Amino acid sequence: MELLEALIVNFSNWIWGMPLLILLLGGGLFLTVYSKFLPFKYFGHAINVLRGKYDNPNEKGEINHYQALSTQLASTVGMGNIAGVAIAIATGGPGAIFWMWVSAFLGISTKFFTCSLAIMYRSKDKDGQVHGGPMHVIKEGLGKKWLPMAYLFSIMGLIGCLPIFQTNQLTQVIRDVVVIPNGMGNTYFEILDTSYRYSDLYTGLILTLIVSAVIFGGLKRIANVASKMVPAMIVVYFVAVMIILLNNLGEIPQMFVLIITDAFTGNAVLGGAVGAIIITGARRAAFSNEAGIGTAPIAHGAAKTDEPIREGLVGMLGPAIDTLVVCTLTALAILITNVWQTTDADGVTLTSNAFESAFPGFGSYILLLCILFFASSSLFSFSWYGSRCFAFIAGEDKKHYYNYIYVATIIFGAVSSLTTIFSLIDGAFAVMAIPTMVSTIYLAPKVKKAATEYFKKLKQAG
Repeated sequence: MELLEALIVNFSNWIWGMPLLILLLGGGLFLTVYSKFLPFKYFGHAINVLRGKYDNPNEKGEINHYQALSTQLASTVGMGNIAGVAIAIATGGPGAIFWMWVSAFLGISTKFFTCSLAIMYRSKDKDGQVHGGPMHVIKEGLGKKWLPMAYLFSIMGLIGCLPIFQTNQLTQVIRDVVVIPNGMGNTYFEILDTSYRYSDLYTGLILTLIVSAVIFGGLKRIANVASKMVPAMIVVYFVAVMIILLNNLGEIPQMFVLIITDAFTGNAVLGGAVGAIIITGARRAAFSNEAGIGTAPIAHGAAKTDEPIREGLVGMLGPAIDTLVVCTLTALAILITNVWQTTDADGVTLTSNAFESAFPGFGSYILLLCILFFASSSLFSFSWYGSRCFAFIAGEDKKHYYNYIYVATIIFGAVSSLTTIFSLIDGAFAVMAIPTMVSTIYLAPKVKKAATEYFKKLKQAG
């Protein structure tokens, strides 16, 4: 067991090296420059598309633009924003947040291209329903000789979209905030000479029941739940963090200075290892907003539209909301309360300590409420991504089998160690990024041509 855990961690650390960093950040930079910063010029138009101004119920797809973005945000504005940011600071110092910003800025262009391609190259099943995502982009846009890359993405997607990280961190915060302070969680059971808490097992079982009730209802039920949860969870979290920041208003400028200076010195944690800080920031940004990983295009590929560029514009809003706003709020809360230097905690416990420091006696309960929203929404959305990957490999008629695998691993996530789980998902995401970015860069001229035509028509119409 220990050997397997070591292999998983070592593989994750190895694959998240400089070549992958160049592919993600360099690829994002290429797409930004190649498009002449085009996505950034149309944020207003993207909002209008999101509001439903251009909705057409007769176009192909299952969900509207808002539901597609909500499904994407339900998976990205999740534990990566709470636990992932804490892990970034704990392992890479405050400077890692700067590189998360850089990744998110470049990720706006990446999401524009990947989500446009998700509509441009959709596959149609025997019932006439359309499906999108990197595997379909590769199949329809690049041809049969590229199919092994599509299957590689799908196989890794089965692993990367498992619910184990979200479950693990939700279980951890319930244990820290509710179970242990109330004198519970002291009974254990053993499997293969490893001890596990019964309380973690019970949490996993309850989560299994809740998630099952939603995901077996299909995409429309998932999108409907997500579209209601996402605004609520962002508002609650935003208000809580803003109170922390307003109570420490004078310290905010120096926190930004700390983030920027540490990004180029690395003195806080890694003793000047700036390259390692960049990698940490890029890894956490990828885990947070998934730009270049390929999961979001699966959601946007189901949008009810025949216009690829519109969906690309909606998709690009994800990194701006997810990383530039929500992750920054989390980082400032952790840095201002100074818990990153005063405790050895990492993951969600570090963020919980920050909230408790700001709101003594009830801060951890506020975060627990937020995490219930964040983790639950992620759990719902990732099941859809995984089932789409399974459908590509095994066929549409068998996609529902993935949900049984999915809910079964919730208990595994609840009782396992954070390091192993985080590395497993991290490693799978890294492999998924390779076919996603390669196909996106290769087909970028198709998106640029479509964008030129779309905005020309838009100008003529307006």
